[in-house]
Amino acid sequence: MIWKAFYSIVYEDVLPMQSWCLHVLVICALRGLIHQLWNSYSNMLFLTRNRRIIKQGVDFKQIDTEWHWDNFIILQGLIASMACYLVPYLQDLPVWNAKGLITSMVLHVGVSEPLYYWVHRQFHANDFYQNYHSFHHSSPVPQPLTAGNATFMEHLILTVIIGIPILGSTLMGFGSIGIIYGYLSVFDFLKCLGHSNVEVISHKLFEKIPFLKYLLYTPTYHTLHHTEMATNFCLFMPLFDALGGTLNQKSWELHKEMSLKAGVNGNVPDFVFLAHVVDVSSAMHVPFVFRSFASIPFSIRLFLLPFYPPGIVVCLAMWAWAKTFLITFYNLRGRLHQTWAVPRYGFQYFLPFALDGINNQIEQAILRADKLGVKVISLAALNKNEALNGGGTLFVNKHPDLRVRVVHGNTLTAAVILNEIPKDCQEVFLTGATSKLGRAIALYLCRRKVRVLMLTLSTERFQKVQKEAPAEYQNYIVQVTKYQAARNCKTWIVGKWITPREQRWAPSGTHFHQFVVPPIFHFRRDCTYGDLAAMRLPDDVEGLGSCEYTMDRGVVHACHAGGVVHFLEGWTHHEVGAIDVDRIDLVWDAALKHGLKPVSSSKVHSL
Repeated sequence: MIWKAFYSIVYEDVLPMQSWCLHVLVICALRGLIHQLWNSYSNMLFLTRNRRIIKQGVDFKQIDTEWHWDNFIILQGLIASMACYLVPYLQDLPVWNAKGLITSMVLHVGVSEPLYYWVHRQFHANDFYQNYHSFHHSSPVPQPLTAGNATFMEHLILTVIIGIPILGSTLMGFGSIGIIYGYLSVFDFLKCLGHSNVEVISHKLFEKIPFLKYLLYTPTYHTLHHTEMATNFCLFMPLFDALGGTLNQKSWELHKEMSLKAGVNGNVPDFVFLAHVVDVSSAMHVPFVFRSFASIPFSIRLFLLPFYPPGIVVCLAMWAWAKTFLITFYNLRGRLHQTWAVPRYGFQYFLPFALDGINNQIEQAILRADKLGVKVISLAALNKNEALNGGGTLFVNKHPDLRVRVVHGNTLTAAVILNEIPKDCQEVFLTGATSKLGRAIALYLCRRKVRVLMLTLSTERFQKVQKEAPAEYQNYIVQVTKYQAARNCKTWIVGKWITPREQRWAPSGTHFHQFVVPPIFHFRRDCTYGDLAAMRLPDDVEGLGSCEYTMDRGVVHACHAGGVVHFLEGWTHHEVGAIDVDRIDLVWDAALKHGLKPVSSSKVHSL
């Protein structure tokens, strides 16, 4: 069809406005855009969290079920193409006909609305529901994309219902291109509105114009149909439910309740993971940009390229005006866990003039969490950088009366890395050796009589770490200054990025454990590479529908998991600054007790 549109315009001198192929393609794209924009708005939790009707999250199962939500657009596009071939008159419609507007509205209200109402009620009969309509209702949380999630038969019936006003007005001689564009756009807009799970229509509108509530449904009205399926069958006009005796009596009361709650803070999270944006491409890996893309581990995709220019504009705008905002949430054992994002990108953490602003953003997020009554806030990645704020120490010292517990989660990160190391290991090579994590790993391993080759040029920093070890184990910590020193060591723990050239010094069969961001290149085919420290959330997690950066579904970074464990255990101390080596095993055991699972190895090693 794309080729047909191109050929007719270029080689047959057909004007774009006269190319029916082009119109079909543009209409299909427009309909997809309407659904995408509604879906983006619905998932902008920083705007809609207090307007959400069903509070639970959209999980991976629902996203997978709705993966091919756009099949109806393709089907109806093909049917429209066939109609243009079979009825040549459709190819010569005027741009606009005012009479067509009136005709299509009369046909919609007089034919499409009652027909849809009757068919919809039939689809809720036992056989039809089980064989067909139950698929649409399998989504527990209505979303704009749920509107297109139906069986082939339902798509065909809806095509007829949509086609009646368009074809009817055309056959009467009042058809126009504008009516087709307008009717389909309004139809899809209202379908997405009803499935948005976000109440956007004020109850005051119906108080001023009471009869309007019978002419236009609301998201609350249609959500009641999804939760109490014996009522509210209408397409867009509740008038037909009123006439058919199927209008849910709670519809207006619940709508008013949801409308009044729009400006009131909703459920307070018990746990917050405070993340930040990595780069422009990963900024699109969120549910309110592309829900399906956010539901799989992040990787660079070609379809993202056209979005880079606006992505850069968004980056600058966030730098100038944005505050910390809500990205995603899930529930664990009846408790609300949220991920907030500091509106800063990874590169900004390395700009000296930007550091004060970043710390201010983090501090304001912590104070906001404290005011709301959050129990634990866990700092992600660069938000706990030692040079930035001492791993969170800055905020705890500045605000000694904080009720929220500030956690860097690095104790569990260290535990994950250490439990990946085989129990028979006798020597490791450690880069990033004097960092917060490197120090803890070195001190832990030396107590287990594992020789640690610490790569560092600073003798002072090395000796500071070495002196923290018990006297009888200090000789297990050895300073090295070159990668050549590890040419016989097959266990590398990488805490500072290393180049492919530096990897050459590792002997064949080496395994690279790592806690460096971004991960190192998998350069050596004769070696193996571990993932970043991570853990799988417990099996009873609910409403989780997005992946955390490059992590698999249900897997979170170890610092995130560390905060979860801190909350589940009810610990009352802040976990900031240097890692307490004596607590590494304690935190690890607590994580396993609460159902978190290691993901880098199918077998848990114990040193």
